[in-house]
Parts: sequence; structure tokens; C-alpha cells
Amino acid sequence: MTFAQGTFYVLAAATLIAALGVVIVRNVVYSALLLVLTLSLTGLVYLFLYADFLALVQILIYGGTVSVLLLFALMLTRPEQYRVRAHGHWPLGVAAAIVVFAVLAYQALATDWLRGRTPVLERAGPNAIGEQLFGPWAVPFEIASMVLLVALLGALILARRTEGES
Repeated sequence: MTFAQGTFYVLAAATLIAALGVVIVRNVVYSALLLVLTLSLTGLVYLFLYADFLALVQILIYGGTVSVLLLFALMLTRPEQYRVRAHGHWPLGVAAAIVVFAVLAYQALATDWLRGRTPVLERAGPNAIGEQLFGPWAVPFEIASMVLLVALLGALILARRTEGES
């Protein structure tokens, strides 16, 4: 194993541990900070995969801007309004997680990973990404943007409704 491979595996493991911490930690602020760490480490993983532009976008936009926005939203809301309530649905969640894990594990084990040659990774610059996004991937890109727009509008409607009710 080379130094680069070892570093990649360490970064990937740290990313998975931080992501696990996001869902395990009960304090919302700590969870948000672990999310910042997870998103930043994901950007470093992209860097090791020769996706310089994606690494920069991941670290600056997701690791920085979106996470700071999330932290501001957490700080400006009153957390006592959003207490975690105990409910009896956790066994269903555990069962769903086990099923998803089993399906993913089956697919990972059933895949012939060594079939064919491994393609040589090349650096993907902004031009190559733009050509792919607005070429063969134009329709899925636009569908994703519409889904995000609908989610934003739904969040605005829900936020206005809760302001008027309280």
C-alpha cells in the first residue's frame, strides 16, 4: 500500500466516523459541527480522487457556507421548542436500517470489482464538469434544481405557517 492509499483510507475512515457522530450525538450544535467536519473531509477525499474543482466546491460551499447557515439557524431558533420526544417507532427505524444495510452489503459483495481494467483517473476541471452537466446530464441537472426549488418553497411555506400560528 502506498502512502497516498493509506492517507485516502485514513481520510475515508475519519469521514465515516464523523458522519456517524452526526447522527449519534444528541446535542444539535455538536452534531452540526460534526457535519461541518464530515463535509470538509469529504472535500479532502475528492481531492485524493483528482477532482480538484469538486473538492473546492465541497469545502467552500458545503463545508463553509451551508454549515455556517445551519449553525446560524440553530443559534437563532429556540431549542426548547424542539425537544426530542420519545416515541415507539425506533424499532421500525432499526429494522429499516438493517434492511438497507443488508441490501447494500449484498450488492457490494455481489459486484465483480476486478472486472476489466481500472480507468486512469484524470483531473476534471470546470470545463469538463460544465460540458458533462450541460451536455448529457442537462435534464437530470435541471430536475435536481427543480426539486431543490420546491423544497425551498415548502420550507418557506412551513416557516410562515408556524410564525402565524404562534
